Amino acid sequence: MSLRVPPPILLLLSVLAMYLLSRFYPILTIDFSGKSFLVSVLCFIGAIPGFTAIIAFAKANTTIDPRHPQKTSRLVTTGIYRFTRNPMYIGLVFFLLAAAFYFSALSCFVIVPVFIWVMNNFQIEPEEEVLLAMFGDEYLQYCRNVRRWC
Repeated sequence: MSLRVPPPILLLLSVLAMYLLSRFYPILTIDFSGKSFLVSVLCFIGAIPGFTAIIAFAKANTTIDPRHPQKTSRLVTTGIYRFTRNPMYIGLVFFLLAAAFYFSALSCFVIVPVFIWVMNNFQIEPEEEVLLAMFGDEYLQYCRNVRRWC
């Protein structure tokens, strides 16, 4: 089974869930003077792996659409992909952490592991099956050398 919802839409749905949790079930409100700065830093950090991944895919002239991994024209293992197999998803997690702090409720943080679980099971695993079928031993060796998240 693969994810039919693009990961950025899943991110927006997760942020909406955080908003609703903060509004209707705000367990342990957290607010502090440096919150805006922290939110900005987390967003900035989240943008870095996403943009560098997009640049790496553009240089390799391959698709960035994770819903269609079969359209991948080559395996990208350079740049940020030397350190993580999923830099775009790491970036999305940083955006979720920023949103959780922004909404200022501890209950929002429950969405982060749920997002990671959904991504692992319904996006990353199906992607990896396709990439393994397409690139075989080259992809297996890459997976042995580079972790999924970091």
